[in-house]
Amino acid sequence: MNSRMFQFSFKSLLGIAMMLVLFSGNMKAEDGAKLFKQNCAVCHASHTDQKLTGPGLKGVFDRIPPGDWVKRWILNNEKMIKGGDPYASKIFSENGKAAMTVFEGQIDDKGVDAIIAFLKGPAPVVVLPGKPVGGTGNEGEEVKPGIEPLYFVLGSIVLLAIFITTFRSVRTSLQNSANRTEGKPENPDMTFFEEARHWISGHRRLVGVLCIVVGFMGMKSCWDACYDIGVYYDWKTQKGYHPDQPIKFSHKIHAGENEIACQYCHNTVEKSRHAGIPSVNVCMNCHKGIQEGPTTGKTEIAKIYAAAGFNPTTQKYDVSKTNPLSWLKVHNLPDHVYFNHSQHVVVGKIECAKCHGDVKAMTTVEQKAPLTMRWCVDCHRTTEVAMAGNAYYDRLHKALKEKYKGQYDVKFTVDKIGGLECGKCHY
Repeated sequence: MNSRMFQFSFKSLLGIAMMLVLFSGNMKAEDGAKLFKQNCAVCHASHTDQKLTGPGLKGVFDRIPPGDWVKRWILNNEKMIKGGDPYASKIFSENGKAAMTVFEGQIDDKGVDAIIAFLKGPAPVVVLPGKPVGGTGNEGEEVKPGIEPLYFVLGSIVLLAIFITTFRSVRTSLQNSANRTEGKPENPDMTFFEEARHWISGHRRLVGVLCIVVGFMGMKSCWDACYDIGVYYDWKTQKGYHPDQPIKFSHKIHAGENEIACQYCHNTVEKSRHAGIPSVNVCMNCHKGIQEGPTTGKTEIAKIYAAAGFNPTTQKYDVSKTNPLSWLKVHNLPDHVYFNHSQHVVVGKIECAKCHGDVKAMTTVEQKAPLTMRWCVDCHRTTEVAMAGNAYYDRLHKALKEKYKGQYDVKFTVDKIGGLECGKCHY
């Protein structure tokens, strides 16, 4: 290898190494922000001196001993306190002898380094309501509703009545004028209803056909209305119920960006027929420490504090000032329908998104599926029963394979085990 080729290879490797270092540095900061949010944000404010359960971490690296002290503290603070570390003992005493969580075994060395890199970096930018960065400025404008269809129909009927009355009067005047010119007697005065009755008696077949058409249209409208009883779904726009909630809770931020499992808040979904709506105490598990949101600032989180009777300044609760939240249920089924969440989630292993849509991408939840009987039946006809590994189905599976031998393979859908029986859902 000549010197020029060696020089080129060395420079190339050096450039690649520098790019890898820069890339890994960026990844550390991003990963550190995520790890801090998941493990530390409940007790500590990252770039302010606000005291939550633990002290704020603004300027923390100017206060603590140099070297790897902070890394050892994060991994196992109890070990440092018991070992007699003077600064560790000082912090422990100042914080009311409330021990911090031991993260050794939960977060590895690289994870701790990423958290430290995040704390040493600039404070994260919080985008508050208003004109978004790089946006058009129209995102926050109120969308003005159009004309109500009912008002449009009523207005059309009034205008039609005026036109009919006017044209009828003009027609009668012109007819009488022509009769006078020809020496004929004038037409007798008749009310609108008398004239209509006279016209109907002369066009009975046409009126009969119109009545049949209108009757069928009315029955079709009634059928469509009955089809949607208890189901808030617009078949034309493919949009479902989307109510305004008492708090602008964003599933996109919580379940999407922060990856909080659905079962953490809806903790009965695996045990009961109902998924359950979390109490404000569940919200306070995190928001006792996280007092400002990325899109709404402190506005919406303040509503949580008001509901819980919590004072974020004193970090104390006042039971006399609690105000329970009235969340609005989005996915509603008629009262005569039985549906069991645990049966579908645990036994059927059905993902939440199959019925509720991609909740992780929603701000406020809306109904994405029609939830009608036809929709459920179609699902039962196409969804395979998860029999593998479930001893409850061993005997049933064997019997089904014998029953449908030669007709079906080993794949059995819900309808093959009674999923279309009326009593399963309407008891």
